[in-house]
Amino acid sequence: MGIVAGLDSSPDFTRIVVCDADTGAVLRQGYAPHPLETAEGGGRPSDVDPQAWLLSLGEAAGGGLLEGVQAIGVSAQQNALVPLDGQGNTVRPALVGADKRAQVAAADLIDRLGSREAWAEAVGCVPQAAQPVTKLRWLARTEPENAQRVAFLMQAHDWLVWQLLGRPTRRTTDRGGASGTGYWSAAAGSWRPDLVELALGQRAALPEVLGPGDAAGTTPEGLIISAGTGETMAAAFGLGVSPGDAVVSLGASGSVMAVHHEALVDSSGSITSLADATGMHLPVVHTLNAVRTLRGTAEMLGLDGGLDELSDLAMKSTPGAHGLVLLPYLEGEKTPNLPHTAGTLSGLRRESMKPEHLARAAFEGMVCGLADALDVLRGRGVEVRRVFLLGAAAELHAVQAVAPMLFGTQVVVPQPADYAAIGAARQAAWAMSGRLPMWQGAATQVFEPGEEQPVGQAVRQQFRSVREQIHPGAFAQP
Repeated sequence: MGIVAGLDSSPDFTRIVVCDADTGAVLRQGYAPHPLETAEGGGRPSDVDPQAWLLSLGEAAGGGLLEGVQAIGVSAQQNALVPLDGQGNTVRPALVGADKRAQVAAADLIDRLGSREAWAEAVGCVPQAAQPVTKLRWLARTEPENAQRVAFLMQAHDWLVWQLLGRPTRRTTDRGGASGTGYWSAAAGSWRPDLVELALGQRAALPEVLGPGDAAGTTPEGLIISAGTGETMAAAFGLGVSPGDAVVSLGASGSVMAVHHEALVDSSGSITSLADATGMHLPVVHTLNAVRTLRGTAEMLGLDGGLDELSDLAMKSTPGAHGLVLLPYLEGEKTPNLPHTAGTLSGLRRESMKPEHLARAAFEGMVCGLADALDVLRGRGVEVRRVFLLGAAAELHAVQAVAPMLFGTQVVVPQPADYAAIGAARQAAWAMSGRLPMWQGAATQVFEPGEEQPVGQAVRQQFRSVREQIHPGAFAQP
């Protein structure tokens, strides 16, 4: 069929993979960091000049990497708001990431529409600091002159696609990226310009939302550019997840998402209703505590070997950690909604007060917290037959031991790869051929719950009992 490329513009770097369009085999790869920028006081900046993304892209594509490529797909960081004026120039640097400056604006938006439930009904999510709709409100409140100049709204992948096509009159996005803005309804499949006006104080033009296999356009050289999408949707597409699959991401915080046939409206705001890159939906539930629970425990135990040593220590204990239960709500918690709580260590007895039992309780507590999030989706009719486990911590022996029994399903750990870039390349192949490419899925390790599933259920029940004792009704419906 030919050769396609997928590029992933993350917050820190650009990765490019060049793939065989028939099989998905990776033929060549490119990488370049984004120009170094830091926020005041260090850390990742909240304001970024989009030209930095183009510079990184050009460097990553150097050395003839794209020679022979017939189509390109673009994946990019989500929640990056690129406000443009009437001439297509950026009004100000792009607002990226989980911008803490916008936290007050999020509360303001909830009040202006009336309630969290009203937002969930309107667009499938409740405003948070990271979302473009909230950043628009922040812009209107703190930079009113810039806000008045805004004529058109884009996200990172929209803007990159537009640049690759030579800034045509037609500007596009995809349903996956649109679903994370806070002003597009995954359930209705349409923009909510009234919510843009609510946030910004005026109307602004929005991109045309393309279908999953549509092309955004063709460059003068004849190169097809597909619709593009957000990193989460591209990674799911690159992994090859399908109905019955859930993806659990282990970062400092955690997330659980699953492929589902319809958008889920959740009045509590626990579920964020996103769209995927194939025409399906990706309901997502977030937790605030995942690997930070493990790191905190390793520090508490004084382990110089970090998480690997903690994992080895945990494997010296047994399921249930001799009755020791850690509720891992170290930073408060989002699922269940306990923003002002703290973690709890319960079940201290003389026989349980050993380092290996605390280590085991940390792993079980982290995974039980994520299993609670998975149950939120299951409780809404989402089928889960298999769980993909992502993140460096997924390679830990203790995680692989406890996850299948606590999730109660098959767990697969994909081989590390640039799945967002691969997903973007797969989308490019779809736009080029007009049919969904059936690429081989990710290479994985597979772990079954087997005979230990009843043991896992007992550990879950032990965790639930402590959670209900300390935080009664935490999962009660509003």
